[in-house]
Amino acid sequence: MLRLNPTFDIQRDVVSSILAKEERANIGVLEPRILSVERDGGVVYSWRGATGTTRIGKYDPHSTENKLLYTFDKQVCVSSCSLNREETLLAVSLSQCTQEGRFKPVSKCLTLLIEIHPINNTKVLKAVDCKVKVQFLYPKTCRTTVLESHLLLASEDGYVDQYHIALTKQEGYRVVMQNSERLSRERVAEEFIWVQWDSDTQRIFYLTAREKHTLKCVQFYADRNFETVFELPLEMPNIVTTSVRFVNFGYDHYQDLEDEGLRLEVFTSPAGTMCVCYSHPVRWHKDATYTIAFVHQGCSKTFTVSLEQGSAPANFTTVHPIFIHLDYYIVVYMPDQFLHLINCRQQDLLCYSLFLSGADGHIEALCSGRVVVSVSGNRLLDVQAGRMYNMDLNPDFLLELLSSGRPEAQQLAALHCMLVYLQPNPVLELKIINWISENVMSFDAFDQIQEFILASLYRISYQQCVSLDKLLPYSCVFEKKELPVALTAISGVKCTPELLCQPIIKGKAKSLQGYWEELQHVLDRMRYFEAVPSPRFRTSLIKEDWTKLQAAMNSEKKKSPRGHHYIEENTKKVLSMVDTWRLDRRVVPLFQEEDQQQRVLVGLMVDKLREHLNRHLSRLGKKKIDLLVVNYAAKLLELIWHVLELVWQKLKLGPWVLCIKQQGNSEEWAMFHVMFRILEATKGLCLPLPPGYSTLLSVLGVRCLPQHTFLQYVDHGLLQLTEPFVSRLLTDLDNSDANEQLKFSILKRLPEHIDKKVSQRWDHPITSASISREYIRTLLDKDSESKDSALLDYSMSSFYPDFLPLNYLAKVLSNREEQAQNPFEEQENVDVRFVEETALKQTLIKLGFEVK
Repeated sequence: MLRLNPTFDIQRDVVSSILAKEERANIGVLEPRILSVERDGGVVYSWRGATGTTRIGKYDPHSTENKLLYTFDKQVCVSSCSLNREETLLAVSLSQCTQEGRFKPVSKCLTLLIEIHPINNTKVLKAVDCKVKVQFLYPKTCRTTVLESHLLLASEDGYVDQYHIALTKQEGYRVVMQNSERLSRERVAEEFIWVQWDSDTQRIFYLTAREKHTLKCVQFYADRNFETVFELPLEMPNIVTTSVRFVNFGYDHYQDLEDEGLRLEVFTSPAGTMCVCYSHPVRWHKDATYTIAFVHQGCSKTFTVSLEQGSAPANFTTVHPIFIHLDYYIVVYMPDQFLHLINCRQQDLLCYSLFLSGADGHIEALCSGRVVVSVSGNRLLDVQAGRMYNMDLNPDFLLELLSSGRPEAQQLAALHCMLVYLQPNPVLELKIINWISENVMSFDAFDQIQEFILASLYRISYQQCVSLDKLLPYSCVFEKKELPVALTAISGVKCTPELLCQPIIKGKAKSLQGYWEELQHVLDRMRYFEAVPSPRFRTSLIKEDWTKLQAAMNSEKKKSPRGHHYIEENTKKVLSMVDTWRLDRRVVPLFQEEDQQQRVLVGLMVDKLREHLNRHLSRLGKKKIDLLVVNYAAKLLELIWHVLELVWQKLKLGPWVLCIKQQGNSEEWAMFHVMFRILEATKGLCLPLPPGYSTLLSVLGVRCLPQHTFLQYVDHGLLQLTEPFVSRLLTDLDNSDANEQLKFSILKRLPEHIDKKVSQRWDHPITSASISREYIRTLLDKDSESKDSALLDYSMSSFYPDFLPLNYLAKVLSNREEQAQNPFEEQENVDVRFVEETALKQTLIKLGFEVK
């Protein structure tokens, strides 16, 4: 599930450099250990020297070079270490050790500040009876040379101090401390039971427990100032702890890891999310319980997972689940038990989080007993093995979860994850579309085509404007009247949701740009959307108006529906944004006809979505909202076209598909099936299709379906008899008995105004007679009862002088021909001789002299 890519291995990247310095091959005696990872990615480590010394070095991931920083002339136990950004000062916290080389925690801890550019003075900062952690600040600054460093000193007594260390240059290159005997110091935090350092953002989170548990955050600024900017009361169980817990303050290899007490970590992201994760140690005969507090959502969820019995190691006592931050997910991993991928953005249902147990949830590199910590930047550090990994989700494994036989909740979570949270990947997208085309029938709990469309559009729109997060639909599940049971519960997992107290953002953070501004904005939006009904747009809002518009368009009246011009303008904007510039390379013939119904639906969707966004996001302005809405509709049409292109190419179809004369093969049937399911999916969501879609689907339908089945599809409104389709059918098919019957069946199903347009294109006696009758009716309706008609010169007639009624009719038509044009063919006149012969033929048929 998780793909671990090694970025640092102390044996590979460091040991060879150490051996060059030590000139010996006994690697085991070296005992290289990772001490800390600084903000710039540099890894600070220590090893035992050949002459009984302890050395500290740094690995630079950018240059892949190792640098010796300092050497102690005896064996020491380094419990904490940090290097300033300019690499001129080294802060080290040492624990004393007992004889025989066996290291145990002792009461004495010595904290030193050492000048290393070059190696010079050493200052003792602390000599106390408790653990002390050190960490240099890495402020972002444009200055290349900074003659001041800031050091955090965190004590197990429950306080954090900041030391301001002024530096000066001597002899042009030596960097030394100014007035090292009297360093400036400020108290940052106190009376806490837990503290975490966040190197990427230069923040400290700490937890106090005076009256109730309160999580606080101190932000450090580039101007050497700091401020408590965040407070959040937490309803937490009683915490029994014998010592302060430190998170991300380096790695103490000589301190026994205590399983008792609370494990807590805070994860933030630039998108304005904050998750507080905590758990109690798990005893094997108990269930695993852990809580994720989604601060940006104002809620928390406590999960209780039943563990598999009988798989505990012989020496097992207690264990904590591992928390890992992975962009939009929190990974909760219990080695050899389960892996829970919890969605940080969408917590509406459990089905958007992925729970795996057994072999599916196993990560080979993170076996039981490992000390693993989450490092900023989606990295994971195995402290004991000395390896650091970049982490990402394995798309191949997610694709496997789509296979049949998997729970539908897993399939939905995997599909949603790939579509919304993974970076756009054409290869992965093709595999998903292939999976949809091979599993085209809708699942019981959700429609995979609807999910593909909505989730893909959500990702595209969210990247353009994060404010759309709470307003656009991201899943088809919420369009259902009742949620399926398969999506509301996970076997073996109990979830208890609770509301969080309101967090407080104060001080400079209120006016800061960046994370705190984004978090404040997210919290404000959350409060607003909780107060308004139905903030998320639902496509079902379109259905009522769409039904009325359909009825107006299908009526015989030529009056345009109300607001039709405004809707048409919306459609023109959308179609102008559709990517048609490579039309010659497209293989699926869409966007080549008017398709009035789809044009109206496109314009209607734009109108309704714009109205919804204007109601809830008016601060963006009308122009911005109009652009977002038009782009959303354009991307929808492009997405469907793109899907059809990929399936069309996969099935190796060509232009012959548009020929109605031939019967369809298995590949065309598969294409028809996919297109029909897309039609069902979009119809269920009341979403428009690209112009020309209905015509192409009807062409495939008449090729692949038996005639009676095809007509049933038409009668049930599943296939549309568009004007281009009917015209193609009337002209391409010959007049065999079967084809003639099909044509008549289709013509009688057409509205009268369309029937009049297309019937003339069929070369058949019935249509010829219809054309003649309509033509004559039009002429005679316009022929006023003028006196001229009674004074016709019969002797001048050359048309059948012995058949006076026909002769009279022909004369009338001749007189009116220049005044009335053919209603079917603009700018052309009907041949009067043709009308005369047709009328005579019809008369002979009526009298029984000829057979029809």
